[in-house]
Amino acid sequence: MALAKIVYASMTGNTEEIADIVANKLQELGHTVEIDECTSVDAADFEDADLAVIASYTYGDGDLPDEIVDFYEDLKDLDLSGKVYGVVGSGDTFYDYFCKTVDDFEEAFFMTGATKGADSVKVDLAAEDEDIEKLEAFAEALSAHFD
Repeated sequence: MALAKIVYASMTGNTEEIADIVANKLQELGHTVEIDECTSVDAADFEDADLAVIASYTYGDGDLPDEIVDFYEDLKDLDLSGKVYGVVGSGDTFYDYFCKTVDDFEEAFFMTGATKGADSVKVDLAAEDEDIEKLEAFAEALSAHFD
């Protein structure tokens, strides 16, 4: 099957848990999964993967987390044609720009030429049962590109 690379940024642990849910489902579906915190890898590592997934929280009023800004900037310069991508993230509906980082990464991936593999999933704070179902369906949609 495919090599899936999941990169996440997590302050409270919510987004790391979201990334783990996606990773576990992809492994269950037979894919090889590498999951890394965003400061320990480079965006260019996606060039070696078949499936690229970003999981990030949105900071404050719609901002990218500081620790993922360089990764985000580098991602936009890559050519990921032939790769499949997906974006998930957490946020807080208290803020005006709920999960804006998810939208920002969607735009960045679009610039790389990669193929969107599934609709993004936005989670309010921590993943509840309904969110887990959506995240697993997200993983299944990504996986379907490699059947």
